Amino acid sequence: MVCFCFLVDQTRKVKRSKPVAGTCSRCGHCASIADMKTSTRFCFIPIYWKSWRAVVCSFCGSVLKSYR
Repeated sequence: MVCFCFLVDQTRKVKRSKPVAGTCSRCGHCASIADMKTSTRFCFIPIYWKSWRAVVCSFCGSVLKSYR
């Protein structure tokens, strides 16, 4: 019998951010626009990554709007 174990995870990192006018609709704190980088890893080896821009809350970290 063969058993396969796939170790896949996805990390999201903020490269840089700057504040924008507006507030978060969930918690009411200020929002910022950020350049994000998402990488998908299989057994700790990165196999796919994508850069994108999003409006995120600076307090709770929720993505309010994404520009992919």
